[in-house]
Amino acid sequence: MVTHYKVSGHLACGSHGEKLPATTELGKVKCRNCRKTEVFTEARRNARNAARRAARREKAARAVNDWRTSWEARLTALPGRQRLPRGFGDQAFV
Repeated sequence: MVTHYKVSGHLACGSHGEKLPATTELGKVKCRNCRKTEVFTEARRNARNAARRAARREKAARAVNDWRTSWEARLTALPGRQRLPRGFGDQAFV
C-alpha cells in the first residue's frame, strides 16, 4: 500500500481521501508524487542538514572535552599544589 506524506493536515501530492495512509516520517513515504514535491524535498534536506550539524557538534564537543578532562585529571593526580593553566576556570589551585 502506498504511504503519502502529510503536511499540516493535507497530503503533499494533492490526493484526497480520509482512508489514505499518510505519515510525517520521511523514510516511510512511498508515494512517488509526494516524494517529488517541493515540501517533501525541503523537509528531507532540512532533516539531513540537521543530522549533519548535530554530528559535527557532537564530534567537536567530544574532541574538546577529551583532551581537557584528561589534562585536568593528570594535573589533579600530580603531587603538590599544581596550577591549572589559563582558561580552565576560576580555580587557582587543583
